[in-house]
Amino acid sequence: MSQVKTISGQGIPLVGNDIDTDRIIPARFLRCVTFDGLGEHVFADDRSQVKGEHPFDQPQYQGAKVLVVNGNFGCGSSREHAPQALAKWGIKVIVGESFAEIFFGNCLAMGIPCVTAEPETVKQLQRLLQEQPQTAITVDLEAMQVLCGGFQASVSLGDGPRQMLTTGTWDSCGQLVSQVEQIRATAAKLPYISWAS
Repeated sequence: MSQVKTISGQGIPLVGNDIDTDRIIPARFLRCVTFDGLGEHVFADDRSQVKGEHPFDQPQYQGAKVLVVNGNFGCGSSREHAPQALAKWGIKVIVGESFAEIFFGNCLAMGIPCVTAEPETVKQLQRLLQEQPQTAITVDLEAMQVLCGGFQASVSLGDGPRQMLTTGTWDSCGQLVSQVEQIRATAAKLPYISWAS
């Protein structure tokens, strides 16, 4: 199913504003033929600089599905490898103060919601995930709420993107596959045209 309504799982806090796409996936990893394997290189330079202290290296956050970030996340170049790398690592939804527009669009095209919340809400979520890393976090796109332990707050997402995610229309390939019989029936009714002559 391509519908994205509720995402639950462990959260991972990533503190800092203006984290750009080159930090998310450094340029040297863009020469790949497919996106497979990008997950292991997500935040490669940041991770090597802090020698195991980066949240994406810490054992308590392995397997996380919900990324909690601050302002202007995904700024910089428009590389679609950035959300692909996050997805290959395991991220299914991002909660943040704000997102770069192209990064947001690239995530939407993959079915990854980028929901915004007030700065204090984001900081509270990050604190909770730092203090209690195993706490489950849920993002509900129908109620437009985020829940983490006993903490609950509102999140925002434009009506268009929200509808695309909750109805599954973000997934154009999935829609075609699900309608294959109707497409075949329509194609069978079309007149045959020979381009050979």
